[in-house]
Amino acid sequence: MEKMTVEELMDLAREAQAKTEGLPYVIVRTYSAGVFAGLLESREGKEIILKNARRLWYWKGAASLSQLAESGTSNPGECKFPEPVSQVILTEAIEILSVSAKARKIIEGVKIWRE
Repeated sequence: MEKMTVEELMDLAREAQAKTEGLPYVIVRTYSAGVFAGLLESREGKEIILKNARRLWYWKGAASLSQLAESGTSNPGECKFPEPVSQVILTEAIEILSVSAKARKIIEGVKIWRE
């Protein structure tokens, strides 16, 4: 594999950012795959494609997903959100919540949970 220059890496980073600018940040509850937060790339019926998506495996400090989407969590240290994936296709979405800028910052700031 060829080594890339700093300029080439910066170009790739700018391209990736341009592809996600303007996409809404949402929380999606699915029928059987759990809950995810990420950038809504597309929706067709119950199929959702999210970019930069994190599974919200366990949260504390919010009574519901509605509160999590609006206010974030008051206890980010107790949440279990694994690392984000570049893209996930969710085939059985049953709820899509818009996430406030405040809540997004908190969700994205939760330390990556690993075992």
